[in-house]
Amino acid sequence: MDKDKDGRIRAPEIIEALNWTLSLIKTPDDLTRANPHLPLSAINEESPEAKDILFCAGEILKNTGKAQADAITPEDVADKVKIFANTRFNGDGIIPATASEDPALRQVIEDIMACLGSEPDRSGLPGITKEKADQFFTEARQYSEWWRRAEGENTGILPLGDDTGTAAGYFEAVRQKVDDYFTRCRLAAFDPAAAPAMNPARDQYEAVSKMPLSSNTQDIAAFPLAAVQARAGLPLHGAVNPAWAKALSDFRDRVVTPLLKEDKDILGPEEWDLIKDRFFLYEAWKADKKENPAEKLGLQRIREILNSQSEPLIAGLFEKEKALEATASAFDSLDRLIHYYCRLHVLLNNFISFRDFYTPEKKAVFQAGTLYLDSRSCDLCVRVKDPASHSALAQTGGVYLAYCECSRKDSPEKIFIAAAFTQGDSDSLTAGRNGVFYDRKNQDWDATIIKIIDHPISIRQAFWSPYKRLSRMIRTQIEKFAAERDKAVDKNAAAAATAAGQTPEPGKPPERKAFDVGKFAGIFAAIGLAVGAIGTAIASVITGLMGLLWWQVPLAIMGLMLAVSGPSILMAALKLRQRNLSPILDACGWAVNSRARINISFGNTLTRTAVLPKGSSRLLQDPYAEKKRPPETLYPGAPPGAGPGRADHPENEIDLSV
Repeated sequence: MDKDKDGRIRAPEIIEALNWTLSLIKTPDDLTRANPHLPLSAINEESPEAKDILFCAGEILKNTGKAQADAITPEDVADKVKIFANTRFNGDGIIPATASEDPALRQVIEDIMACLGSEPDRSGLPGITKEKADQFFTEARQYSEWWRRAEGENTGILPLGDDTGTAAGYFEAVRQKVDDYFTRCRLAAFDPAAAPAMNPARDQYEAVSKMPLSSNTQDIAAFPLAAVQARAGLPLHGAVNPAWAKALSDFRDRVVTPLLKEDKDILGPEEWDLIKDRFFLYEAWKADKKENPAEKLGLQRIREILNSQSEPLIAGLFEKEKALEATASAFDSLDRLIHYYCRLHVLLNNFISFRDFYTPEKKAVFQAGTLYLDSRSCDLCVRVKDPASHSALAQTGGVYLAYCECSRKDSPEKIFIAAAFTQGDSDSLTAGRNGVFYDRKNQDWDATIIKIIDHPISIRQAFWSPYKRLSRMIRTQIEKFAAERDKAVDKNAAAAATAAGQTPEPGKPPERKAFDVGKFAGIFAAIGLAVGAIGTAIASVITGLMGLLWWQVPLAIMGLMLAVSGPSILMAALKLRQRNLSPILDACGWAVNSRARINISFGNTLTRTAVLPKGSSRLLQDPYAEKKRPPETLYPGAPPGAGPGRADHPENEIDLSV
C-alpha cells in the first residue's frame, strides 16, 4: 500500500487501494466478512487485469499441488521460491543458468555472473539481467580489441611476446635504482672530484656495521647498486649491492638476455637506454587499459565466448522471459489483491473508526500485546521507540502509563512499551518492578518498569486515597517524632558522657541542671489538649451515633465517609472521563484527528485484575498464627496458673538487690 516507500500510509493511498480492490471483485460486501482466503469465484473476470490475476492464481495453485482448489490464501503466495522452483521463465527479467538446456550456454551465464555478480531470481536461483548480459559482451569486445592492438609482428608493443608482461615486472623492479646508478656515474665523469661523494661515506658504513645485517636491511638497500665510477657499466652479478643481487640476477635472466640476445655480465648505459625504449610502447599500451571485469576470464575464454553464438542465444532467452512479464505483474497484483481482500477491512476499522479498539474481545492493530504485572493484565500496550520523547506528549492523555523495557534471554533485541493501567491502584507500581509481556506472536518478554506517568487509575483508588494520605501523614509524623527523640537521646547521652568525664573543683559540688517545670508543664498541657480534643471529637461522634435509630447508623457512617472521600471521587471521575488515547498514538507517529476517549467503564475492560479460579476459595485461617498455650504445656508439672516469674519457679525470680 505504501507505494512511495516513505514509511507512512495516508488517506489517498488507502482510497486508491480500496478503489483498486473493488474494481477486481464482484461483490464489495465480501470485504466486510474478513475471509481468510480469496475465492477464485469472487474475482471479476470482466476486467482484463482480473483475467491475468485469475490465470496467475490457477498457475500458482498448480505449482503448489492445489490444482483443484477453488480459493487461494496469503500463505499460497508467501513463498515465491516454492512457487517458481520448477519454472525456467517467470517474467521477473532475471535469467538463471538453468533457463537454458545447453550446457555450453549455461557455462556462459555462469561466467557472466562470475564477472559481474548475480541477481536473485524468483525461483531462488542466482541469475543475470539483460543489462548485465549486454554489459558483459560490451566489456568482452573492448578487452579483445585492446589486446588486438598489441598483436602482430611489427607493433613493437610486445617485444618479448606473451612474456612481455612478466619481463616488464622485473624491469620496473630495478628501473629506479639503475637510473640512479648511471646518473651517479655521469656526474663522476662530469667532475672526477664528485666521484667519492657519489659513493656511501665511511661513517655510513660504520653506522651500518653496528646493526645485524642481512640482504633485506633497508639501510644497505639505500646504497647504490655498485661502486660508482666515471664511465663505468653496471655489473649484473658479483660486486653489486647485496640487497639488490637477486633483483639484478632476475633482471639479467628475464629481460637483458632475451632482449639483447646475448649473456651480459656488465650492462652499459647505451644498452640500458635501449631496454627502456623497447618497453616504452608497452607502457603506453598498458596505460590505455581500462578496468574490465571480463578480464578475469582470460583472453582465450573471452574470444571463445565472442566467437560462439552465446550472445544471440542469451538474447533469445530474455525474449522468452519478457513474454511472461504480464504474468509476473499479475503475480504482484494477485499477492496484493489477496491481502486486500482478507485484511483491508481490518485496516479500515483500525485506521478510521478504531472499531476494533472499542469492540469487546478484539485488539486494535496498535495494541502490541499484554503486560502481566502486580496481579493485573494490561491490554492497552503500545510499542515506543524513546520513552522520554513519547512521555512528553502522552502525559496529556490523562492515562496512567508505565513504560517498560522488555528483553528476551534468547535474543539481544530490546523493545520499549507503554502500558496503560485502568483498574486497581498505584500503591505498588514503582520503577524497577518486574513483569511479563506477551506480544502479538505470544512470545514472552521480561518487562521492567523504567518510568511512570502518574494519573488517576480508578474510582476505588480515589475513594481510599484520603485515608491513605491521612495514614501516610500520621506515619510520617510518628517517624519524624521518633527520629527527633532518638536524636535527642543520643545528644543527651553524649552530653552526659562528656560531663561525667569532667573533674569538679576541690570543695565544690558538681553542678546539676535545674529541672524546667514550666517547659514540661507546657508539653503535658499541649498533649492533654490534643488528647482531649480527639477524645471530645470521638465522644461527639459516638454520642451522635448513639442517638440515632439502628437503621440510621449505617447511613450516618456512609455519609461521613462520603464527606471525606466525595471530593476525591468527584475529581477522579472528571479526570477519568477525560482520558484520551490520541496523545498516546500521536507520540508513536500516528496523526489522529479526533479524540479517542476512554471512559470509566471502557477503561475497566482494558485492565483486568486477578481473580480466584472458578470453584476455589480462600483459606481465612492462618496456619502459622501464634497460638496461646496453657502454662502446663510450657512448664510440665507446674500447678495450674503457674507461669514465668512466679514463685513456683525460683529460677524465674529476679534478684533486685542490686
